[in-house]
Amino acid sequence: MKRRSRRRDPRHELRELAPVDLIERKPAAAAVLHPVRSRILAELREPDSAAGLARRLHVPRQKLNYHLRKLEKEGLVELVEERRRGNCTERVVRASARSYLISPATLGPLATDPEKLRDKFSATYLVALAAQAIRDIARLSRGAERAGKRLPTLSLQSEVRFASAEAQNSFAEELATHLAQLTAKYHDDTAPDGRPFRLFVGSYPKPKDDEAPDQEEA
Repeated sequence: MKRRSRRRDPRHELRELAPVDLIERKPAAAAVLHPVRSRILAELREPDSAAGLARRLHVPRQKLNYHLRKLEKEGLVELVEERRRGNCTERVVRASARSYLISPATLGPLATDPEKLRDKFSATYLVALAAQAIRDIARLSRGAERAGKRLPTLSLQSEVRFASAEAQNSFAEELATHLAQLTAKYHDDTAPDGRPFRLFVGSYPKPKDDEAPDQEEA
């Protein structure tokens, strides 16, 4: 029995699949939002060939190869190995990450800017702050990855059930007071090697479990 020869790409020999890929380029965002390409990325959390994907997704091989080339061009699909089958070479690929998040930066000047909003207690302002955090983290994460370093971040999440609007207001006032005290305690403008960090706190009503975001059929 003739053995099939394989050539593995050494760049992906030991690298684990990234948990999330933050997308800031418009073509990459368009590729992720494309209905067929999003299905391909979901299937490629595990490596597969174009032939295997075509069978699983019931998509013609030629059409699937076209979408794969577009995804690979945007860096959303990467080569894992090449298998020699007779006179042909079969490419095995996988997605660049397990999940994707599109940065508001893809909107360019249309992206929300918290500095331009006056109502600091509005839902719009909270959304703008969250969008700013996503943009900042995407840029910083790329820099840290290029430098081979870990990005120092802090994430806290909790849930509280308020008995009344008055209790919610009291909580907000106490939280603001404690946050101001901690900031004053640890902030040091004179530290020569100090690094400024951006911190924001927000709260919103917890969505019901049966509430799902509206989705349009592509």
